[in-house]
Amino acid sequence: MMDIMKKAAPERGLFVPGSSLFARPVSLQRDKFVINDGAQSIKLRGGPYQFDKLELLIRTEEKIVAFTTETDEAREWALADGCIEDLDDIIFKLTSRSAEKIFGNLSSPLLMGVVNATPDSFYDGGKYLDVNSAISRAHGLIAAGADIIDIGGESSKPGAVPVAAKEEIERVIPVIKEVVGFGVPISIDTKKPSVMEAAIIAGASIVNDITALSGDPRSIGLLKELGVPVILMHMQGSPVDMQNKPYYEFAPLDIFEYLRHRIMICLEAGISKSNLIVDPGIGFGKNLDHNIAILKRLSLFHGLGVPIAIGVSRKSFIAALSEGEISEQRLPGSLAMAIWAYNQAVQIVRVHDVAETKQALKIYKAIVDDGY
Repeated sequence: MMDIMKKAAPERGLFVPGSSLFARPVSLQRDKFVINDGAQSIKLRGGPYQFDKLELLIRTEEKIVAFTTETDEAREWALADGCIEDLDDIIFKLTSRSAEKIFGNLSSPLLMGVVNATPDSFYDGGKYLDVNSAISRAHGLIAAGADIIDIGGESSKPGAVPVAAKEEIERVIPVIKEVVGFGVPISIDTKKPSVMEAAIIAGASIVNDITALSGDPRSIGLLKELGVPVILMHMQGSPVDMQNKPYYEFAPLDIFEYLRHRIMICLEAGISKSNLIVDPGIGFGKNLDHNIAILKRLSLFHGLGVPIAIGVSRKSFIAALSEGEISEQRLPGSLAMAIWAYNQAVQIVRVHDVAETKQALKIYKAIVDDGY
């Protein structure tokens, strides 16, 4: 894993031929708390956040150099170092309003409630395998305030055994048909194009693919035809082997570049950018250090110019950071991660515990945003 060489201030000559430039908003503030002290504030993606500082990261084959500076000074440095077009392209994507086209102007992240119609998911595997139990689970999440229901029929936990498309369809389609009339968008969590198509026909309106549409060559053409939003998630390897010594030079940048490439492939295939969402894939082919590095620089992914989704609920890295709790005892850590996602202006948070997360965010927002 590459170390980062941190600089206290911008220096000339950091951006050399062959370098890659990345920029991360580091001073995200809600609009009502922005104080104009002379720095240029930029509105993030048309939402309720602004920023006036950027962490710039310059990557070469040998090293990564980083420094933090105000946005106007960042542009002055980029102009002098010959990378102003690169920086302006990132800033353009940071201010892109494509999230509004899918979700409207969000003041708080949408909560995606999880329905695992599987026998072997890491947290609630087997609990909702029965169709009626899965339907009841979905209705309960809607009553608790879920903004999206994510239904999956194949576990993606480490070591999970693949499921045939026919069986996956039999698990999820009856649930979708019974839930679709309740006014909440349904997401189908699958990497198989036949399941995607069957789910959309049944009433789902979002595809959530852990392979970022790379798992089957037919998926991209199908998504162009369907014209629905798709979540492109990063995963190193497959569920069978993804936790076998995952490696990155620097996880946040490696994953950023992967997702940027997947976005480019989707756009070239004719999928509208306004239908693309990214997910850095916490826990999917990452060790604890990788997960923490990604979460620390979560706002980096706004530079892809599309909404961000994230799933951290009940995952094992919470136990690794705490006292080794089993999944049933990881709710407090899950709530902490949801609040962190809120502070990083993430648009979708995938959770098992909708009511608890909604309450935590509501109280936090009331204290931080509403001036009580």
